Amino acid sequence: MEHTAHTTPRYTDVMFGYCGVLIDWRPRRTIEGLYPAGVVDMFFDPADPHGVAYYDDLADQGWSEERIIADYEREHGPAVAWIMRLYFEFQRLGFYDMIDGMPTLMRDLHARGVRLWGLTNFTVRGVREMHGKYPWLGLLGGTVVSASEGIAKPDPRIYGIAVSRFQLDPTRTLFVDGSARNVRAACAVGLQAVQFESAAQLRALTLD
Repeated sequence: MEHTAHTTPRYTDVMFGYCGVLIDWRPRRTIEGLYPAGVVDMFFDPADPHGVAYYDDLADQGWSEERIIADYEREHGPAVAWIMRLYFEFQRLGFYDMIDGMPTLMRDLHARGVRLWGLTNFTVRGVREMHGKYPWLGLLGGTVVSASEGIAKPDPRIYGIAVSRFQLDPTRTLFVDGSARNVRAACAVGLQAVQFESAAQLRALTLD
């Protein structure tokens, strides 16, 4: 089905979060097969106050891999610290694929003259690897990466960085994210924002 009606797009710019919007991020894949299932479960235990989620947040804020590994070793001991090193080393395996329908939507938006951008809580190396694995991400005119800025969503300052750097008109910019909290923060600074459900949902909001 063709989606190229010659009407004016609803937005001049669309800015995407990465994980859960553009990229199907499956972190368990980074170490599955390297350790027994029980060890993998332990590593990703959401109840661990110094588990993967805790250190992912610190990585998003700019902590280096070596600093995280050292801190993880202090918390959990050297016998298991190697798992964190492998988690970083094989991070690329966690980038399972692009979200269904998103490459086509990005192409169609770009063809209609809508400028595309990224705003992600992730590491600089991780974003670089995503771009190397998925050429469609090259349609983004630029990406604000939290680890590079030392500020992560939903801190309102990171939205301001994106608006300034990409010269966005917030009233004509749609921000798309998988987190309701991040969407609320974007709305609070004046951006148009929606929580991601599917490529079809975004097509209906932007092109159809």
